[in-house]
Amino acid sequence: MSATELPLFPLSAVLLPYGKMPLQIFEQRYLDLIRDCMKSGTGFGVVWLRRGEEVAPKGSRQQLGDLGTLARIVDFDQLPNGLLGVTIEGRERFHLSGTRVAANGLVLGNVVFEPMPEPAALDEAWLSLSEILENLKQHPHVRRMGLEIDFEDAWQVGYTLAQLLPLEESLKYALLNAGDIEALMDQLDLILSDISGEG
Repeated sequence: MSATELPLFPLSAVLLPYGKMPLQIFEQRYLDLIRDCMKSGTGFGVVWLRRGEEVAPKGSRQQLGDLGTLARIVDFDQLPNGLLGVTIEGRERFHLSGTRVAANGLVLGNVVFEPMPEPAALDEAWLSLSEILENLKQHPHVRRMGLEIDFEDAWQVGYTLAQLLPLEESLKYALLNAGDIEALMDQLDLILSDISGEG
């Protein structure tokens, strides 16, 4: 698969496929990026910032994850503080092989996309994960996000649950790296057992 150049938004949070996340935009380079994406109907890449500041001064080093997620803008609004708020949704994963910084300070990545995973049947062993997601979906904060989840697709259940859970970002990044649906759901199961003290 050939590489393509993609504008990047380095974040201290991990965006997963099917996951939704609110962003507050105030830097000019990102205001320009959002405007361009909305005008052209394209997306941008969200990459996990392993080390460094989100608002990085010119010349400072940011250590980015090798795997990122294409983000599509699904909603926008002016926030009470006057800043632009956007809601993004995760789509395809991509591998990041190199970056350069544009004149306006925007980071551009050399990326190779992976196709969205084919829907996978929800195994009986994963029904408890589906139930946790069903319960989370009733939370007022989550209801406001307007999530549309196909509960018969294990990928959507796993990724959406991982996005919503208050996990360390390094754990979410490990889940983003899961190579197949069994690895994703087994890791999630272990994490939840740990949280509930059953591990």
